[in-house]
Amino acid sequence: MYDMSLLDSSSLDVSGESLAARLRAAREEAGLTQAQAAAELGVSRPLLIAIEKGTRIASPAELVKLASIYTKSLSDLLRPSPPPVAIGTRFRAAMASIPDASPLEAGIQDLEGHADDYLDLLRRAKTGLPGTYPTVRNIDHLDPTKVAEDLAVEERNRLGLGDGPIQRLREVLELEAGLRVFIVPLPAKVAGLFVFFESLGGCVATNAGHPVERRRWTMAHEYAHFLATRSRPEVTPITHGRRVSETERFADAFAANFLMPRAGLARRFNELKRSGAGVVTPATLVQLAHLYCVSVNALTLRLEDLQLIPQGTWDKLRDHNFQPRSAAQDLGLKAPVHSAEMMPIHYRSVAAQLYADGEITEAQFARYLRTDIVGARRSYQDLTASRDVADDGSSQIVDLAGPEE
Repeated sequence: MYDMSLLDSSSLDVSGESLAARLRAAREEAGLTQAQAAAELGVSRPLLIAIEKGTRIASPAELVKLASIYTKSLSDLLRPSPPPVAIGTRFRAAMASIPDASPLEAGIQDLEGHADDYLDLLRRAKTGLPGTYPTVRNIDHLDPTKVAEDLAVEERNRLGLGDGPIQRLREVLELEAGLRVFIVPLPAKVAGLFVFFESLGGCVATNAGHPVERRRWTMAHEYAHFLATRSRPEVTPITHGRRVSETERFADAFAANFLMPRAGLARRFNELKRSGAGVVTPATLVQLAHLYCVSVNALTLRLEDLQLIPQGTWDKLRDHNFQPRSAAQDLGLKAPVHSAEMMPIHYRSVAAQLYADGEITEAQFARYLRTDIVGARRSYQDLTASRDVADDGSSQIVDLAGPEE
């Protein structure tokens, strides 16, 4: 059953090039040949080819059946804008090296759908994207560790981040650097995905099932790909010490330097060390990891690399069954709370403004946010709440719709 209320007058394009392109992309994403799709539709292959070329108009009944065959909604097929570059097709080469990559296909389809929705929101709002793309850096034939640190320092300076912890990493990457960060379900052994295409820029999917600290590392890791190898889609697996490519070494080194810059980390480490009478304890590591919102594992290995603590410290902690979460609770450190929203902040803000302006219905707003009506209302309130405080101490609400005339 298809929700026909989503097919408003601004999204109907049953005869244009966009529909032909979307039908072709939907078939390719479904993994069907033209002959297979034609057979399921009950028409000849030449007729399907004509539909995909836009020289033959598909009937409403054919569109409904094609939507069912390709497991797409009618509203998606009838959008007047061309589809984004076929993300699933672009990932095939990257997936070829992954054993049993089939569980990853759903996550890639989610990313493609989210990107398509983002472009549709921009079209409706007649607006552009935030952020300034940095120039692509050529890292060929350079030492991956050295160039990663240089580039991380350069980017921190460009973004005005100094050398301290980045508390709002996702917003910085989305609004300042021009990265589109989505949080989607992915297989446990996959940390994230990265793909770039001109109309939307760099798109990152981080694993919804991973802890906040892991997702932040993944964002920084994929940002490195955006900076240096953006033309190549990437699937980032959890390696657990396995040998990785030079490109992955570069991306991990960039993440370490971007999240925990050498000078700032050393200074804060030494401050904690002095406050502990010169003794470094597991509590020191837990406090510092909490400050930078990284895992104790990542923080300890970073300190080892900087020769601030003995090599093998993390191995010793692991051998003694050290539990960072329990240690953090014992120290009274609250678990980090960062945005777990599926969609980027700009995406959600544009959708909220369109809803406030009456350009989309509440049902459409909920669909864009991949939630139900109750969740959409809660999200709208969160998106329109100011950080300013009213006289009674409550959060102030920004009326996106403006005063009634």
